[in-house]
Amino acid sequence: MSPRPKIGLELSFIIEAAGKLADEHGVNAVTLANLAKKLGIRPPSLYNHFDGLSGLRKKLAIYGIDKLYEAMANAADGVSGTETVLAVSQAYVDFARRHPGMYEATLLAPNPEDVDVQQAGAKIVDLSVRILQAYQLEGERALHAVRGLRSILHGFSALEQKGGFKMSLDLNESLFISIKALLTGMEHGD
Repeated sequence: MSPRPKIGLELSFIIEAAGKLADEHGVNAVTLANLAKKLGIRPPSLYNHFDGLSGLRKKLAIYGIDKLYEAMANAADGVSGTETVLAVSQAYVDFARRHPGMYEATLLAPNPEDVDVQQAGAKIVDLSVRILQAYQLEGERALHAVRGLRSILHGFSALEQKGGFKMSLDLNESLFISIKALLTGMEHGD
């Protein structure tokens, strides 16, 4: 017997379920059919909330970006300077560890030029610029530094998820050494 359909599902509940599905089985497992099965509804019911699979993936990407931003912003509270950068960096990597599927969804937005996706991502860029203000970075130089920081954080997260760190060294210590090297370079850069 098939599950009974749930009437009046909220979009937030559906997206949260999609995030859990992504974390449990990978972002490619997030299909309308799999999500409907997880929710106990028929796939056509999801078209009330999404314009097909690309619409679902867009909403999941924005949800993931928002959750990543929330984790980073919370980590920035109550600390300053280098400690802020380290705390926010740890929050980024921890998010990727706890939510590998949602993290991957943030990178696979159907159209990164989409205004909604850009607005969600802009919050992370703005936060990153703010936490790097202690290094007197402005304009393009600040954005280059944000790109460098993101590259380290994403590269670290991606390598860790793919099992790229096999040595018996503390991963968080490796992360902090890398971040501190970037910060030192910013302090002594031209």
